[in-house]
Amino acid sequence: MSYAISTKSTMKASDVPVTAPSATGRVRDPDRKEKILGAAADLIARNGYHSVSMSDIGTEAGITGSGIYRHFVGKSAILVALFERIIDDLLHDEREIVETVADLANAMKQLIDGQVEFVVGDRELARVYHNEIRNLPEPDQVRLRRKQRLYVEEWVHVLRELRSDLDDAAARTVVHAAIGAIQSTLFHNVGLPEERLRRSLAESASAVLGVDR
Repeated sequence: MSYAISTKSTMKASDVPVTAPSATGRVRDPDRKEKILGAAADLIARNGYHSVSMSDIGTEAGITGSGIYRHFVGKSAILVALFERIIDDLLHDEREIVETVADLANAMKQLIDGQVEFVVGDRELARVYHNEIRNLPEPDQVRLRRKQRLYVEEWVHVLRELRSDLDDAAARTVVHAAIGAIQSTLFHNVGLPEERLRRSLAESASAVLGVDR
């Protein structure tokens, strides 16, 4: 099972100027890397990893010829960069919640809401992460799954502070079930308006965790 949280800044343009001169005097778009990652996420979400070529990604990003290879050596490198950013944003957001929110119930609520927002607000990206992580090279899978476990452990820590009746194994089982409940909507369209879907998923996860919403 994959776990992801909001990546609000993942596909935003950087704050640097739109163009900058290269060492050869040519003007390059410094946001090309972001365009490539965004195009790859969209195409892979729609068509699957194996059906998308580097040429497809370049065309979608508006980059032709060998330009895409100036940034990524191949398709798997694009997927690694995309997923690395997702998991790093996940850990950053979680760390900020745990370190700055004193009330544990509120911290748990924010962890749930972050996961819900990613699944609902960034549905295509979340689906790519969930479905395609197995297509990464083995060392990258191992590294990213290690980070996923770190993310889950913080949920477990917060939950055990809230529920003294749970031992470590039980708390970890419940956390997996709660995050799985949120991510279940990735596999089907329930037809609910987004705000109602957010509320339903958050309430369901809270119920699974056994905490007040």
